[in-house]
Amino acid sequence: MDIAIIVEGKNDKSRLSRVLSPEVPIHCTFGTLNTNRIESLRKVVGDRQVYLFTDPDSSGRRIRGILREVFPDAEHIYTRRGYSGVEGTPEEYLIQQLEKVGLEQYILYPDPTLGWPTQ
Repeated sequence: MDIAIIVEGKNDKSRLSRVLSPEVPIHCTFGTLNTNRIESLRKVVGDRQVYLFTDPDSSGRRIRGILREVFPDAEHIYTRRGYSGVEGTPEEYLIQQLEKVGLEQYILYPDPTLGWPTQ
């Protein structure tokens, strides 16, 4: 796999994994980033293309700012402010955001005959 996605927490990871191929590695910051956690992320990501997907709140913006310095070539994925972070973003909108950054080949699209699952 040549990509890796970094999110804030396990609920974000769980939500995102519902619409992505299981082969896509999704890593968590688990909130506060210290030197050890940053080095751990850097090591596990390796030379993959990084995608940052954090919440639109102050904590998420702070984490995104730190990660932007650690992974300067990272692509950024955003969710709307009205949603309660990545974990509260509807799957349809998650898919739209993943498509915007060109990750269509990794998306698990729902069966069109079943429609979108209810929240």
